[in-house]
Amino acid sequence: MKSDQNQLARVIRDDGVEDELTRRCFSTYDEAYDELERFYADLCCSDDRVEYSIIPATAEGNHH
Repeated sequence: MKSDQNQLARVIRDDGVEDELTRRCFSTYDEAYDELERFYADLCCSDDRVEYSIIPATAEGNHH
């Protein structure tokens, strides 16, 4: 997502499952990115790593 850095953003799981991260709406892309970075840092090389993507909040509606 290389659009407006101030646009509301959501995190989605690539497998389509909802969890604590995907239910949140972030104020900016950077805020969502930072949260994902913290999440991945806590996993520490896990084989069960779930892949996430950051999308504009309007892409799938606003689910806060």
